[in-house]
Amino acid sequence: MLSIESKTVRAIQTTLISTSTTTRRQALAVGLGFGAAVLVRPAAATQDEMTQAMSTFAAGARIQEGRVFLDVARLVDNGNAVPATVSVESPMSPTDHVTAIAIFNERNPQTEVASFQLGPKGGLAKVATRIRLATTQKLVAMARMNDGSCWSHTIEVFVTLAACIETD
Repeated sequence: MLSIESKTVRAIQTTLISTSTTTRRQALAVGLGFGAAVLVRPAAATQDEMTQAMSTFAAGARIQEGRVFLDVARLVDNGNAVPATVSVESPMSPTDHVTAIAIFNERNPQTEVASFQLGPKGGLAKVATRIRLATTQKLVAMARMNDGSCWSHTIEVFVTLAACIETD
């Protein structure tokens, strides 16, 4: 014996099947439309997203300028593999050392480009990597110290051949 709920479900299914005149082309069009909606999303982060990511990294501490140096070419021919080096003025002693370094950007799909964890036994507060840059944008390097303070350095990088762009 069917319950009232299952009778209702079966009636709805029967109604949908009998009244549905959707063709394969219509179903394909709907599927492609949904796929395009998913792919056509903003391919760049915003200034607000970068500010939020930086605040999260700072964990409530006031972000101060200084002690951090971001070394990136100011004019980049190709944004696919841009060398970036971040160094921090720190003795790297047990009482005064860098615990984390991060690089943020405002125009790539992801705001946090790289994040590194350090300790006092590292000896030198310096990291190097290669990053992709979607277009001309600001980059911010941040360092979080063991006392909870956060330091930063901001530069603008001009990119002539962009990377991270979704095209046909």
